Amino acid sequence: MAALTTLNSVLLERYGHEGRFCTARYGVLTPDAETFTVDLAGGGHPPTLILRGTGDAEYLSTPGGLLVGVLPEATFATARTVLGPGDTLLLYTDGLTEARTGEERRLFGQENLRDFAAGLAPVEARSLVTALTGPLNDFGDGLQDDTALLALGVPGRPRSPA
Repeated sequence: MAALTTLNSVLLERYGHEGRFCTARYGVLTPDAETFTVDLAGGGHPPTLILRGTGDAEYLSTPGGLLVGVLPEATFATARTVLGPGDTLLLYTDGLTEARTGEERRLFGQENLRDFAAGLAPVEARSLVTALTGPLNDFGDGLQDDTALLALGVPGRPRSPA
């Protein structure tokens, strides 16, 4: 997507000799009746987690997306999905999945994140972020990198009275 290409050019122009770079995720949401089409581009950022209203959890990967600000001719991978009623999309920084846990100081990892979140699905965006705050606080000194969460959800269909 053009936004990441522009950011890449600006970083190289201003800081190229200093080796500054970043990871990023850029997305466009397009509404349609009860759904949203989501187009995401990734620049070295962890994959997006999607929790479906059905209770399933899956990663939407943008493989091959390079770090932003590293190469002049960088390409950024894009992916598309549709969010329906009850679906929630989670963007997060790698500080979450690279946190060290337990006495063995193992990485929390993407599999643990998916399993934890799947246990909550279907879940509204605010509730997902609140639920993830608990493990983040429990990581203590195992949390060594920046950590940010952003969840976006599509309201579920109202339940009909029984």
